[in-house]
Amino acid sequence: MVVPVLLATFAYLKVAPGVITHLAIGTSLATIVFTSLSAVRAQQRKKAIDWPLVRALAPAVVLGSFVSGYVAGWIPGHWLRLVFGVFLILASVQLLLNWRPAGRRGLPAKPGLWAAGIGIGTVSALVGIGGGTLTVPFLSWCNVEMKRAVAASSALGFVLALFGAAGFVISGLDDTALPPWSLGYVSLPALLGIIATAVLFAPLGVQLSHRLPVTVLKRIFGVLLLAVAIQILFFR
Repeated sequence: MVVPVLLATFAYLKVAPGVITHLAIGTSLATIVFTSLSAVRAQQRKKAIDWPLVRALAPAVVLGSFVSGYVAGWIPGHWLRLVFGVFLILASVQLLLNWRPAGRRGLPAKPGLWAAGIGIGTVSALVGIGGGTLTVPFLSWCNVEMKRAVAASSALGFVLALFGAAGFVISGLDDTALPPWSLGYVSLPALLGIIATAVLFAPLGVQLSHRLPVTVLKRIFGVLLLAVAIQILFFR
């Protein structure tokens, strides 16, 4: 949800249209660097993170996310919006249909893990997400127990966001169309504002998640993502 909100905010603030999408995605990745730390700490306290699994996937995820973030600087903004809109539609359909791949195999050998990691890092950095939407289904498909998959995804999300954001920072350093207080394609005021409000409102989200049925939450979020995707793709 961070990227659509930033797209609307930057448009309202009259940021140059050519850099709005890059700035929104880069800033989103930068926020995940900080917000994911709490998830990693919580998972580590429960000793839920399978560190050998994380270490096996992390190098490829880092490579994919950094290269994707760096190369994104040369991709026109309207193409990035198109990719993001299509990704939102796929994510909303997955939530509304409650689809989850059946575990039918074990983890692949090193070449397969590298291919999966590079794919997860590349796509996630390109659309400004932490990777859980892709990592958890992949690990579930490989018969990794769900709690273990979610914990590993939290740890991988941190390094993915860190190196993906670094790619966006480096690729945008020389862009003169960026607004003040930008570090490459990362808006520092937006970053600070999101981190501050996320910390304040995260407890409310936790309370709601325990009160509402999971199916209801998925459907609400799925409809919301679909509406946002339509707005991004057809009503710019």
